[in-house]
Amino acid sequence: MRLTLQMLISHGRVARKMGLGPESRLNMLRNILTGLVRHERIETTLGRADEVRFYAEKLIDYAKKGDTDEKAMKMANFWLTEKDLIPKLFKVLAPRFETQPKAYTRMARIPKRENLDRADMAVLEYKGNPFPPLQPAKQDNELTLINQLLTGYREERAELAAAIDEVHSATI
Repeated sequence: MRLTLQMLISHGRVARKMGLGPESRLNMLRNILTGLVRHERIETTLGRADEVRFYAEKLIDYAKKGDTDEKAMKMANFWLTEKDLIPKLFKVLAPRFETQPKAYTRMARIPKRENLDRADMAVLEYKGNPFPPLQPAKQDNELTLINQLLTGYREERAELAAAIDEVHSATI
């Protein structure tokens, strides 16, 4: 493909085109975000998950202001298609992230869909949800080369620090 000037100019298009038009895109984002708030973990295509992630973070930012804030209620009303989820947003999700300044979601890539279109897939979830973690916790193995070298380095530094302390105390 040749790189042309027309490809470099965005012409005002800054968002992914997902669906038939802007209204379809907005409805899709609202439905995915509603599912995310309801289940706290969803599986969708990578592009959709990446796009919804921004709106999920903003929704929590507004929800942290409380259900008495007018703009927060407008945002919740607009983005959540199922109105029974609004109390969950303000009473469950917002208090969970009160002390956290940002990064309320986690996204993990999963294998492509084999049976349909081989689309890149991802799991989008709110942190602190009741489900088991997607990735196992990393375990430090003391037998790896880098850990052995670090252990030796730390021992040498401790010996050097002790020797310096002895010299320093002898001079005083």
